[in-house]
This record gives sequence, structure tokens and C-alpha cells, in this order.
Amino acid sequence: MAAAAAVPALCLAEAAAVTTVLAPRPTSLRTFSSRSCVASIRRSALKCHPSRPLTTVAAAAAAGGSPSTAVFHGECFVVGDNIDTDQIIPAEHLTLVPSKPDEYRKLGSFAFVGLPTAAYPTPFVAPGEEKTHYAVVIGGANFGCGSSREHAPVALGAAGARAVVAEGYARIFFRNSVATGEVYPLELADTGAWKECKTGDVVTVELDNCVMINHTSGKQYKLKPIGDAGPVIEAGGIFAYARKTGMIASKSA
Repeated sequence: MAAAAAVPALCLAEAAAVTTVLAPRPTSLRTFSSRSCVASIRRSALKCHPSRPLTTVAAAAAAGGSPSTAVFHGECFVVGDNIDTDQIIPAEHLTLVPSKPDEYRKLGSFAFVGLPTAAYPTPFVAPGEEKTHYAVVIGGANFGCGSSREHAPVALGAAGARAVVAEGYARIFFRNSVATGEVYPLELADTGAWKECKTGDVVTVELDNCVMINHTSGKQYKLKPIGDAGPVIEAGGIFAYARKTGMIASKSA
């Protein structure tokens, strides 16, 4: 794998100050957990991006506003339970280095190519394109299970998705989503949304009201608050958040 620019490592005190925002909520007992449920902060070579305006209707309010007031609107892409990281981004594409713009875009073009076409005939990213038409991914339980790879949320973010709305997450996927700042891993308060929504339905996700509205069906779904993870994602990931809040020195310092 090609080497990328080194990212400053956190010292023990700094790591302790920022790691609490990465702790996901407990996974339901009815789902199986990832093989790697707990991991220390890693010196990731992934490129962390601030929130992109592609599908943001109302981003964080001006100075002083909460970053968790973002609203995302667009078509949704619906998947089921236990979507693993190899379905999100197969291992053969992990040689791509997200810190390189061209390879970052290419990584996005491969998002969800591991899904079986018999069950998911509509591709997340159309052939020959780099960006998806779907702003929001809706899933079932244990989304992001399987092997630990930061490329999974990065691929979704690189493709243009801004949020995943699922019934539950593998802990490592939740953590990687927050650490990279690529997508919001939002959790549904109730079950069944992925069975009621269809790929192509137009939805709106409101972080401040903790709700997802399916305009096609007219149904609304309550979301659990994103909590302290929201500002980290809005900042562009854990290192960007640590610099922004003064936990570590900024690059210009």
C-alpha cells in the first residue's frame, strides 16, 4: 500500500481527552458484534474532510450554533441487516490511498460494490460515475460489521453520502465514522425503517429534531441523538476536532 503523509500522533493525555466522543452506544443483544469491538486511536493516513455542501440543506448555524443542526435531503439507498465492511468496500480496493485526491474519488466509486446484485440490482454508484445519487443510506441492525477498515465510512463519504441511518452499528464502524468525519452514523429509535423505505425514496434527516422524514411514503422515524460525536464529525474528524478545540497544536502552529 502506498505511503501517505504522516498524521501527528496524540499523546496519552490528549488521547484520553478526545477518545470519549468515539464511544458508541451499546449494541443490542440481538445483534452480533464486530470481531474488533474496542480499538485505540490509530495514526490513520485517511484524509478527513469537513462537511461537504453537496447534500446539506441547512448546515450548522453561524458562529455559536450547534453543528448538530445539519439537515440532509435527497434520495435514500436502502440495505438490510448485517451489512459488512467487505460489502461496503471489498478488500481488493484497500490499496487506494484516501489522502490522494484521485484515489479518494476512485474509492468512492467502489462504494457498496460488494453487495450481491441479485438482492440489490440498483448500484449505489452508477457505472462510469464517481458520485452517488443517494444522500442517505438506510440500513438495519449491525451495520458495518466484519473486519475493521476505516475505508468503509470513507468510501461512503467519498461517494457523496452524508449520513447512514440504521437500527444499530458494529462498534468499530461507528468509531471509524466519527474518527474520519466522513458520514454521520445515526441510529433509529425503532426498528423496521429499512423494510418500509425503498431505494429512491426522498428523505430528509434533521439532526436537531432527531427525525428522518420519508416524503415519498409520508412516514417519520425518530432518531437517537448523535450527542458528542456530532461536533467531531462536523469538524472533519478526530484530529481536526482536536486541533479546533486546542487539544493538540494546529498545523500552522
